[in-house]
Amino acid sequence: MHVNEQKDMTSDNLISSLQNPKVKKLAALQQKSSERRREHLFVVEGVRELIHCVRAGYEIEALFCCPEILNRNPEASGLTTVTQHVPTYEVTKAVYEKIAYRGTTEGALAEIKVRNKSLTDLQLPDNPMIVVLESVEKPGNLGAVLRSADASKVDAVIVCDPLTDLFNPNLIRSSIGAIFTVPTVACSSEECIAFLKARQIKILTAQLQDSDLYYNADMRRGTAIVMGTESTGLTNVWRKAADAHIRIPMLGQLDSLNVSVSAAILMFEAVRQRNDAHPHSMKHQ
Repeated sequence: MHVNEQKDMTSDNLISSLQNPKVKKLAALQQKSSERRREHLFVVEGVRELIHCVRAGYEIEALFCCPEILNRNPEASGLTTVTQHVPTYEVTKAVYEKIAYRGTTEGALAEIKVRNKSLTDLQLPDNPMIVVLESVEKPGNLGAVLRSADASKVDAVIVCDPLTDLFNPNLIRSSIGAIFTVPTVACSSEECIAFLKARQIKILTAQLQDSDLYYNADMRRGTAIVMGTESTGLTNVWRKAADAHIRIPMLGQLDSLNVSVSAAILMFEAVRQRNDAHPHSMKHQ
């Protein structure tokens, strides 16, 4: 996609100064969750991420492109169909390098309208596989969990009592767009427990104390794997609500893994069990 061919650019669409109000607004949205809440907007950077975002039903408020960078991007043609009627601004390379985290590699970022989804928006199949994260505070960890959730085809990720918002740009970047491909909602722990219990979804809490090895737990029916923070683990509300406690064996001198690594191990154990039960249900690549 050649931006200059796709859009009828005028001098009003060209941004060459970091003092431009639109550039300042972009920076504020990237840096401040309060600004994202106030404006009901967030920022997505990258061609793949933007395509996944629009396909998930989000609406672009404004697109900012640097043709000098974007036209070298082999994936840029995919933006054409999803941005045909979107207000588009061309920015100089110098401006883009200042406002984009990845500098010279993508060439496109956009303001996106917030869509706040709740538990009732989740459309779950029979015997769903769900990942629950309690009080996750590091956007990069949540993004990494979402990448694994996409790879293992988890049906939903539920973030309980979050300490970071779901539209944090670091989360979106680290998920490489999985925040848009995996149904993801935020709620309180109490709301989530009631939701899971009402649907008879088995709750497996990952914890070191009073637990069994994870591969002994049956994950073939509707299951929610619940992870806590690396520093304090899960709160008692989840420990008490659990149908079973599971742990990953730690054979070295340390007693914990990064939460995203632990989550990936448990998600793919569920994949293994379900594939063993229905060996023809998964296509091998």
